[in-house]
Amino acid sequence: MSQLLTVAKPRRNTELLLLVLALGMSAMANALVNLNLGRTFDNDFYTQMGILGVLAIGFHVVLRFKAKYADPVILPVVVALNGLGLAVIHRLDITFNDSAASRQWMWTSLAVVCAIAVVWFLRDHRILRRYTYISLLVSVVLLILPLLPFIGAGSVNGATVWISVGPFSFQPGEIAKITLAIFFAGYLSSNRDLILLAGKKIGRLQLPRTRDLAPMIVAWLASVGVLVFQRDLGSSILFFGLFMVMIYVATSRVSWIIIGVGLIAVGGVAAYQIFPHVARRIDVWVNAFDPAYIGADYGSFQVVEGLFGLANGGLLGTGLGQGSPEELPVANSDMIIAVIGEELGLIGLFAVLCLYALLVARGFRAALGTRDAFGKLLAVGLAFAVALQCFIIIGGVTRLIPLTGLTTPFLAAGGSSLLANWIIVALILKISDAARRPIDVSAANTPADPKPHIDKQQKEVPAS
Repeated sequence: MSQLLTVAKPRRNTELLLLVLALGMSAMANALVNLNLGRTFDNDFYTQMGILGVLAIGFHVVLRFKAKYADPVILPVVVALNGLGLAVIHRLDITFNDSAASRQWMWTSLAVVCAIAVVWFLRDHRILRRYTYISLLVSVVLLILPLLPFIGAGSVNGATVWISVGPFSFQPGEIAKITLAIFFAGYLSSNRDLILLAGKKIGRLQLPRTRDLAPMIVAWLASVGVLVFQRDLGSSILFFGLFMVMIYVATSRVSWIIIGVGLIAVGGVAAYQIFPHVARRIDVWVNAFDPAYIGADYGSFQVVEGLFGLANGGLLGTGLGQGSPEELPVANSDMIIAVIGEELGLIGLFAVLCLYALLVARGFRAALGTRDAFGKLLAVGLAFAVALQCFIIIGGVTRLIPLTGLTTPFLAAGGSSLLANWIIVALILKISDAARRPIDVSAANTPADPKPHIDKQQKEVPAS
């Protein structure tokens, strides 16, 4: 009895419907901010909503031409998160008399245009594999830039991670997480068989050979270097965690995770003993409610105020524009989750977390569906980078782990983070397009055609 092989449909109309809902949610969030703060719907409101709509629909149209089989959920989820972030930053601008929202709108436009360019010009994600070692070199250069004279912006809030170009500042480490993911994916997909060669066995645990530990040692040293020279605990954890997860996915060996956790433990203890800025972060985390730490420079005041804001929000929140973030330092970047938790409540915060979970899950789904090892590892790495960044910053705000300087993806004010994460979305969309795109089975099995082509129409192919 013959069965039918189900072929994926483009589902761009589904994406368009979800985009309309995401844009509507963004417009409602901005409208609530204006209403609750006693402001009118001026021309800026309609202009900004129009810009977001044009960017989102423009991206959707490009996907119809260049990646019509891409996942239909990813773009609407990201637009919803970005739109909510713009509304909350606008709300905080009114309170603090700031102009961060205008800069965020500029960076949003640039980020979406760059993401569209990636989708348009990147014909196949596998092309990136050719630049494996170039990506490593670019990553090293990006991480060194903030330490150079003239271009480095010096220490900002205790971390040396920024560069200044004229009136603009940029955090190159955000782009480095993409180039590092490309390098890790290229290296591991090319050397997987060598890494899997048997080493020593201790009980049921298969250890890698000593020579194969070199990549993990290099990644560990690089993360320690970021911690030592740039004083950036969050990026250090992100870079090493990214490699550790990707090598586990490539080899399926628990021994790599155990070794990685051991290196993290050794590095963490050593950093606590040697570097005062790491010790201060840990002490502030452990003794957050100690009055001596609350009033100290770089103390726990920020974390404590954030926790009070989350508690004040309760289940349903105070409403957008009706919270009290006046005493919360850097509310529009590091602590924007605390503002959302206060004004949208536990339910609203859980909704935001569900959007992140959905985005990461769709990234993993693209990795499962793609047919090449490089694409699988790259999709996993990029999706995990977003997940780990969310965990690090949200865990710090809720005092689950020490607070670091990372930004909440798509929500927090920060142009370099916004640009990097939109590029990540574009790459995942290209990989999902390759994963979901149907193959013309008959053409692929015809000896006369050495270059199997992609069927441009949806068909149900009978399977024998």
